[in-house]
Amino acid sequence: MSGITIGVASETAAGEQRVALTPETCKKLIARGARVRIQRGAGRGASFTDEAYVQAGAELADDAAGATAQADVVLCVQAPDGERLNLLREGAALVGLLQPQADATRGEAIVARQLLAFPLERLPRTTRAQAMDVLSSQAGMAGYKAVLIAAQLAPRFFPMLTTAAGTIRPSRVLIVGAGVAGLQAVATAKRLGAQVEGFDVRPETREQIESLGGKFLDLGVSAAGEGGYARQLTDEERAEQQRRLGEHLKNVDVIVCTAAVPGRPAPKIVTAAMIAGMKPGSVLVDLAAETGGNCELTRPGETVDANGVTIAGPLNLASAGAVHASEMFARNVLNFVSLFVDGGELKYDWDDELLAKTVWPERKAQAQSAAA
Repeated sequence: MSGITIGVASETAAGEQRVALTPETCKKLIARGARVRIQRGAGRGASFTDEAYVQAGAELADDAAGATAQADVVLCVQAPDGERLNLLREGAALVGLLQPQADATRGEAIVARQLLAFPLERLPRTTRAQAMDVLSSQAGMAGYKAVLIAAQLAPRFFPMLTTAAGTIRPSRVLIVGAGVAGLQAVATAKRLGAQVEGFDVRPETREQIESLGGKFLDLGVSAAGEGGYARQLTDEERAEQQRRLGEHLKNVDVIVCTAAVPGRPAPKIVTAAMIAGMKPGSVLVDLAAETGGNCELTRPGETVDANGVTIAGPLNLASAGAVHASEMFARNVLNFVSLFVDGGELKYDWDDELLAKTVWPERKAQAQSAAA
């Protein structure tokens, strides 16, 4: 196959401002021999104009069908809706945060259209894959935005201030979870002048938290697991963790929760009883709201008052920083697509674990390998 076409349509998810292709990555894909078609206005939410795409060498399409119906590769941030999926030609490659198993209708449409789907949330977490890791790049933006939301909601200053009215002590901020989002949250809260602590059941995160100026909160419970994720705690470990954390939260002003594992419900770490023991005026921002939340009282997409404690459950925070989030996402996508877009041709190497372990359904890779 030669002269391949890469298509990008406007996102269909509510509130999604990001775009999977920027003028920068568009130019690089064209340099690799691809033809690029993008729907008019697709980059508007991330402040990328149609003119910028044209200058990069892209062709503009008036609607989603014009951009993607004949494309060999379709790029997206979130999965297209069923109507958009049915527009795609059979056998086309679809790259983005697709979550095919989270929506039966979506998964069925992908299979029915015989799409070669690459849900980037399935990408192996290896050193080689870091430049393609959309989960990490987007988590960094989400962690940053979560702290800004917390600072806005908090009825107090974050930094220590010396004023004519006396000295104001810095806010005590606890970041729960020390993945990419959590570490960015630690760094951001520290930059704002807060007294910052970081908590994670993986002891190896201590050095990372401390390197960013935070203090590691050690509750005496370790749950180091495989692949950089935490293992499931035993009932006894969880009870002891919650007892110690509950005592500690009585003196905390702001909590930012970031503990999440892709494809699983978020672990419940902060209980209703812990919230009841916190000071009035305290704030909790739950970055894990999209998968159920780390706090028992979190309501996804809402900000609620629980006896004087403000609990926010923002959704899709990365989209709130659409310009830089899109730039990072698009570079991740470019690096992944470069595995099989070469000189204007599609070349799938199913011995490459990054392709073989990301493609969905997995039998696609096996079938293609057998046919090769």
